[in-house]
Amino acid sequence: MKFRVITALIMCGFLAACAAREPSMTPLEIQSMQTRQFDASYNTTFSSVMSVFQDIGYTVEAASKETGLITGQSATDSNVAYQIFTGSTLNTQTAATAFIEKLKGKTSVRLNFVQKSKTSSGWGQTNNQDIPITDVTIYQNAFERIESAIFLRQ
Repeated sequence: MKFRVITALIMCGFLAACAAREPSMTPLEIQSMQTRQFDASYNTTFSSVMSVFQDIGYTVEAASKETGLITGQSATDSNVAYQIFTGSTLNTQTAATAFIEKLKGKTSVRLNFVQKSKTSSGWGQTNNQDIPITDVTIYQNAFERIESAIFLRQ
């Protein structure tokens, strides 16, 4: 009897944790959210993505027209309240990548945003956590800005 009750409690807790979890996206859904095609030249699109990354606060770390890859990072945000209550520091930052490629008469852009968190204690322990951003509105906003930048360049 005790075994059944314990098993039921464990399963209930497990199911509650599973129910609280957000359903994950399939790779095709992620690719669809992160990718857009534009009726613009490769050079115009590449320059537009570079400009938008800078406009929305990213420092471009590397860019290669040859490969179509752009990487950047936002400014680091340090949470002082976290440090006061826990004795550890918490720094967060968003990393961004863009892959631009030529297609037949169009240019494709794939964006990827990742929230990076780093905690470190006074004893030298550190913990890093990278969480992919899957909020569709963030990608839509970025693509709308890229589309506007392309429009201004054409």
